[in-house]
Amino acid sequence: MGAQIAAHLANAGVPVVLLDLTPDAARTGLARAKALKPDPFFTRDAAALITTGGFDTDFERLASCDLIVEAIVERLDIKRALVERIDAVRRADAIVTTNTSGIPIAAIAEGRSDGFRLHWLGTHFFNPPRYLKLLEVIPTPDTLPDVVERVTTFADRRLGKGVVVAKDSPNFIANHVGLFSLMRILDVFATGEYSIEEIDAMTGPAIGRPKSATFRTLDLSGVDLLIHVTNNLLERLAPERHQYFKLPLIIAELVSRGWVGEKAGQGFYKRVRGADGSDILTLDPSTFEYRPRQSVKLPVLDAVRSIESATERMRTLFTDQGRVGAFLRATLAPTIVYAAEIAPEIAHSLDDVDRAMRWGFAWDMGPFEAGDAIGLQQVVDAAKIDPLPALVRQRQAEGQNAFRGRALPTPAGLLLFSTVRDAPSIVKQTAGASLVDLGDGVLGVELHSKMNTIGGDTIAMLNAGVKEAERNFRALVVATDAPDFSLGANLMLLLLEAQEGNWEEIDLMVRAFQQATMGLKGAGVPVVVAPAGRTLGGGTEIALHGDRIQAAAETYMGLVEVGVGLIPGGGGTKEMIVRSSEHLLVSPHMELLPGLQRAFETIGYAKVSTSGAEARTLGFLRDTDRLSANRDRLIADAKALALARAQEGYQPAAPRRDIPVGGESVEAAFKVGLHLAHRAGHVSDYDLVIGRTLAHILAGGNLPHRALVGEQYLLDLEREAFLSLCGQRKTLERIQHTLKTGKPLRN
Repeated sequence: MGAQIAAHLANAGVPVVLLDLTPDAARTGLARAKALKPDPFFTRDAAALITTGGFDTDFERLASCDLIVEAIVERLDIKRALVERIDAVRRADAIVTTNTSGIPIAAIAEGRSDGFRLHWLGTHFFNPPRYLKLLEVIPTPDTLPDVVERVTTFADRRLGKGVVVAKDSPNFIANHVGLFSLMRILDVFATGEYSIEEIDAMTGPAIGRPKSATFRTLDLSGVDLLIHVTNNLLERLAPERHQYFKLPLIIAELVSRGWVGEKAGQGFYKRVRGADGSDILTLDPSTFEYRPRQSVKLPVLDAVRSIESATERMRTLFTDQGRVGAFLRATLAPTIVYAAEIAPEIAHSLDDVDRAMRWGFAWDMGPFEAGDAIGLQQVVDAAKIDPLPALVRQRQAEGQNAFRGRALPTPAGLLLFSTVRDAPSIVKQTAGASLVDLGDGVLGVELHSKMNTIGGDTIAMLNAGVKEAERNFRALVVATDAPDFSLGANLMLLLLEAQEGNWEEIDLMVRAFQQATMGLKGAGVPVVVAPAGRTLGGGTEIALHGDRIQAAAETYMGLVEVGVGLIPGGGGTKEMIVRSSEHLLVSPHMELLPGLQRAFETIGYAKVSTSGAEARTLGFLRDTDRLSANRDRLIADAKALALARAQEGYQPAAPRRDIPVGGESVEAAFKVGLHLAHRAGHVSDYDLVIGRTLAHILAGGNLPHRALVGEQYLLDLEREAFLSLCGQRKTLERIQHTLKTGKPLRN
């Protein structure tokens, strides 16, 4: 965990000293972190910011550190001994924190100097620290307010964390509430009334929880860790609450057998490999043998999939008179009431409890948001808890049927479309996108179709956004509140048109998209595109044509069209050619092939960045583009960048007519490489066809030698190639396979 925290600090560009008992132990820990999947590093280069050392050989190096994070074994005596050593070498203004998941923060610092205790607090990172947003910051009564503010701001803006200031209580906020919720689920499981598959179906995306749900999550985190976390809480919890945290016998039995989850190869699930691939078996708790997974037949889960409102979906499931409703009333209801009981002890507000569960456990709705969706009295009736918490009694006395009675407020300084999407702010709206006034003279194009796939609505609103911004605004921002910016073009629509042979219609679609992306590039006001999450195919093409990109740190960009038998046709191929030759502005006699080779591999292998930082190394982001560590600040940062560009005296870009291409010699080099890769079995027969098509465009078409061409010339080449590939049977097979499975086909 310490090495992963170091990795994420390095992701933020912070030089890190990573110490362990010995230098070898520190190096081993860092090596293990580098091998983890998902990767804790944004790029491999980030690891160069970490230097390793040992407690006995390098401890004095802490004297030069601004922030010291202790992340050793969860034992109070060992932690106290270490912070005593830190106290002796730390700089007077250095901040020292502990990453404990439950040991009292103040207790660790007992006996330390006054200066140490003023600069001491807890910083509870959730694992894995790169990907889980929550950081619980736990000050003590001695911690200086300025220290809390400095750590909070740094974690928010540099590390991208959702920070919740928690009270110094057992297991703090998220683990306390989350463990109670898990115990109620395990209680119901112990009755034998529900299978493992049924419980995972009811505690996953259906109620706004992660896909790993309950038992898959336990396998991933380790069943043995559950015993440790529970015992850690019980050691510090009031005795009258111990009754809520009794583990069922199956947990101890699994641990005794060594079946502790993914790291042991089996837990509640077991992966087995056969001749035709791998399969997942499920534990039968009555026999402790594994059986094939059973299909889940809970009709209400299928019925609520069409309900877009999370509030309505939660209410429908909770009030269901079948097995799903009974399960939620037995598990979710007591969790909400218990959260209301302990909230004053663990948090400074109900909002902080909800945020902690959203950010730490990836719940779409915190306990009080869920309670308000269902109704306070309905929750209380189902929970059957007596006496009721003071908070609940107060709400009842006030005649309220809600725990809060309002939406979870957006923290100060953040800008989301949901916070400004009201009648006066909406300039124009369709099913796929909207124009929204973001204030200060900035117009926003909000993408909000399903998965933000690009169709006629999106293209029309991009065009309308440019025109409206040029008339009445200073700048334009293209963004979304959704987790993913865009999964690319509407493949179903494209498939239907291709199957019908409507080539003129497809040609018009591609031309319209090219005109829209070029409209962004040549707009009379600065256009900032703010991608986040998956930004694939056409989504990347939109981003490439902005004046600037303000990307989230967790942005996964890629021109992935070859996976469906196509090449980027919305200006993406053209733009990668443009970017491949930008180094020639420094030296016009430099070779074209190296830059084009990178573009060829990026498109041809459908490379997708694993972070915003890696998107820069793949050529999707330029040096002038920026990253936002905190996804929630992305739109505000994009707006600020757009205004800065307007203030700088932005001038629209004229269409390029001086793009260097290599002609026959470059195309020949690509084709030789393709031939060798095909002979070696690295590319399929149809990959070879697509690769040759791509090589022809990157070389500049039918040109005998190096030449300068214009953007429209390259756009025509890629559109013609796109249309040609649409007419191929194997392309249609790839599109059909992707629509059916979500995976590419290698035919």
